[in-house]
Amino acid sequence: MMLHVPGVLSAAEVASLRALIEAAPWEDGNATSGKQSRLAKRNRQLPEGSDAARDAGARVREAVTKSALFMAAALPHTVYPPLFNRYGGGETFGDHVDNALRFQRHQNVRIRTDLSATLFLSGPDAYDGGELVVEDTYGAHEVKLPAGDLILYPAASLHRVMPVTRGERVASFFWIQSLIRDDAQRTLLFDMDVAIQNLAQEVGLGAPAIVSLTGTYQNLLRMWAEL
Repeated sequence: MMLHVPGVLSAAEVASLRALIEAAPWEDGNATSGKQSRLAKRNRQLPEGSDAARDAGARVREAVTKSALFMAAALPHTVYPPLFNRYGGGETFGDHVDNALRFQRHQNVRIRTDLSATLFLSGPDAYDGGELVVEDTYGAHEVKLPAGDLILYPAASLHRVMPVTRGERVASFFWIQSLIRDDAQRTLLFDMDVAIQNLAQEVGLGAPAIVSLTGTYQNLLRMWAEL
């Protein structure tokens, strides 16, 4: 499942976050890359263990946990401490698949990467190129969202960031270990959750059909969840 989550950060929150990270030193993006990614990756990154990265990452993590849409879709077990990157002057990240496991020594976090997330911190008019392209069985999908919006997609997907030919693309990126490992099961639960919420607006939360469907949702979650 690939999902656009709008309004994770407000314009004011984006501006405050940008001010924080812009004042910090940046490093070569390959500081956290695997061997294969180093061959394709040209960008800059906020050092993972820096005070600015920890402060900014905590803001992003708090924001996503307040998003009902993100929580319903991701069903997060653990959110990896968000990282920050920037692309400009032709910088790019070629085709790659994210590592299956991530280890963050500074905050002692170890996760299985079920989902990848990119939170855009530059508006689409601020740069040319820089589209996130995610491939799945239905083809290649180009993503370039407003600042403050997030894209959520399976970490197993082949994806890339196109060269930025004007301006600068700044974003936060991170991974999620979900309570539901299987993408198909997670998608089914999300679709059911959305349908229940929509139906509840028509017939009321106490309607017998809503009670029954909610019970089915909870029982599927109980069956599939990994704690």
